[in-house]
Amino acid sequence: MTQISKSEANVIHTVIRIAYKRRPLHLILIFVIFISIALRYYPPQNSPTMAWMSSGSSNAALINNLKSHGLITSERVAQAMLGVLSQPPIASPQEHKEKASSNTTQVDRAHYSPTLPYQDSPQPIGHNATISAPHMHASAAESLLPFLHPTARILDIGSGSGYLTHVLANLIGPEGKVVGVDHIQPLVDLATANMAKSEEGRKWLATGKVRFVKGDGREGWKAEGPYDAIHVGAAAREEHKGLVEQLGRPGRLFIPVGGYEQYIWVVDKGADGEVKREKGFAVRYVPLTDAPKP
Repeated sequence: MTQISKSEANVIHTVIRIAYKRRPLHLILIFVIFISIALRYYPPQNSPTMAWMSSGSSNAALINNLKSHGLITSERVAQAMLGVLSQPPIASPQEHKEKASSNTTQVDRAHYSPTLPYQDSPQPIGHNATISAPHMHASAAESLLPFLHPTARILDIGSGSGYLTHVLANLIGPEGKVVGVDHIQPLVDLATANMAKSEEGRKWLATGKVRFVKGDGREGWKAEGPYDAIHVGAAAREEHKGLVEQLGRPGRLFIPVGGYEQYIWVVDKGADGEVKREKGFAVRYVPLTDAPKP
């Protein structure tokens, strides 16, 4: 069990003494202090309330803060969000260090979020769309991780500015493929331009490891399926059966579903074709809708 520090104990003692005076301003102060301490020792997982604690001044600081608050639990995902390619086992620590330094893909969130890139909260990217909070990208990547083998095929629906598409590409090998789908052509163009900001991104676009296309995400992208993993970055009104049909055997779908109340659903298809569904935590996403009319 985590112990309360001496300074925090002194704060609590002082707050209790003030409480007896029952002054309205002091009562508000009491509430804020106790909530702050509670959040430190019992941080809610995958919750926007952690945003003010997990934000950073750089991409590395953001990822480290997400790790320290338990919002990133996989080192493999952390490295992918820092820009290190997924690698097969390497013999020696020195070789690992050399490989890591030579395979940095420069997946800086600032390349994909025009405002406040290191804030752990959604940010606007234009066209009434947003880039999701970093902790949600981490959650999605960790959920899909068991299916992200070196040759995995991934579909990223609602790819927006392309950030998570890049992270997912970091988690598979050169023989794998990621298709980003968005129903707004300027966002398809934006994601492509953002991906081209790094040398590795330009290489992936040229070789076809990463591709951005315009399409109705609710219908998936049958042309390059089946997929080992499908991520949906906007809230669907219902689970679209066509997406489940495009899953490989095995395969996993990560999708927010709902209207006013939204929840993450993880849908698994087994090697025998059996489909299992699991309801996860509550979220708030922009809706998965038709493209805006001109």
